[in-house]
Amino acid sequence: MCRGSGPGTQQRTYCEPVKRRSGARTARLPAALLAGLLAGAVLTGCGSDGYTAAGPFRPLPEGAPPEVGPPSTAEPVPSPQGPARPGSGQSAGDPNVVASGLAVPTGLVVLPDGSALVAERDTGRILQVFPDRSPARVRMTVPGVDTTGDGGLLGLALSPTYAQDGLLYAYLSTATDNRVVRFPLGGTPNPVFTGIPHGAGHNGGGLLFDADGNLFVGTGDTGRPALSEDPRSLAGKVLRIDVFGRPAGAAAVYSRGHRDVTALCQAPTGDVFATDVVAPAGADELDALAEGGDFGVPAPRGTGPVIEFPAAEAGLGGCAVDRTTVYLGALAGKQVHVVTLDVHGHVTGTPDALLRGKYGRLRSVVLDRDGGLWITTSNRDGVGTPGKGDDKVLRVLPPSSRANSPL
Repeated sequence: MCRGSGPGTQQRTYCEPVKRRSGARTARLPAALLAGLLAGAVLTGCGSDGYTAAGPFRPLPEGAPPEVGPPSTAEPVPSPQGPARPGSGQSAGDPNVVASGLAVPTGLVVLPDGSALVAERDTGRILQVFPDRSPARVRMTVPGVDTTGDGGLLGLALSPTYAQDGLLYAYLSTATDNRVVRFPLGGTPNPVFTGIPHGAGHNGGGLLFDADGNLFVGTGDTGRPALSEDPRSLAGKVLRIDVFGRPAGAAAVYSRGHRDVTALCQAPTGDVFATDVVAPAGADELDALAEGGDFGVPAPRGTGPVIEFPAAEAGLGGCAVDRTTVYLGALAGKQVHVVTLDVHGHVTGTPDALLRGKYGRLRSVVLDRDGGLWITTSNRDGVGTPGKGDDKVLRVLPPSSRANSPL
């Protein structure tokens, strides 16, 4: 039995097993057909010549891929059939560069084996990059990505049960909406949550699975600030859903009043943070989220930011937490802000800076289990000035990491 959930454009369908009522009649099969089915069961269920599993269980793709959008106007990039041209940093003797020659790498997740998957915003490609600077591998190209404005293939997240199902979740723009999809590497993207407004700018894209397996989704106001306060709109919100796209609480909207949520991260305490890009209308901010919170951009309504950054130091695009230290990638600031919090979540001292001006515009920031920071550059995004080898994926060991190793 299939049932719909959610109003309007957010309606989605899920199915449950049909319970047989007591005394219900069972349809009879023709004798010849029944005999054939029994014979097939014997052949496939017994003996050494039967089916042998080739690997762990993987769900079959369902549904259709996202709608195909207008062709991208981005500059040409390497063919999806071949690897990106990594290693220029290695040949130049820069140990921080693990891959180069990419095109606006945006979403990034670290895999259990220590390598990482990175999504290119404009091409829809997902590449695997390695901490030892081995050649990057193109693993797939996500179809139907619309790159108009600042849309494209944005956030990535690993399924909470990735070791069992091998599923990735992605936030992407199509010709009609922004949406969350899931897929195994090389598989068909299946819609999880659709109907998020898509505009010329402020398309959000942050994804985070919290420690309880809930998926937080950061959206933008699409350039229309009034939508962030509109309870009927999914724009300018942080959503909290389960792995099937259903609300993880009373409603899918967790907090509102945001301008453009580009990244989400969680502290060991369980606190969830969001980067909200408000500049040039105001200062970009790091928000500590709370269910029902209203951040009232541009004027907070009872829920103020943890810290703000002026336009020259802003363009927040990445967020990672190591104990009481928050790392924030800054595009306009061309650095990683290092913010220290006390036990109550308040900022202590003045933020430090990592990599200031060294690699240009810095976007995604992800922490691995060894204390290393994976960082993407964004110099080919139409705003930055590309240098030799751009764009790059970096891995650095900040002085305050568990590795306690200086840059």
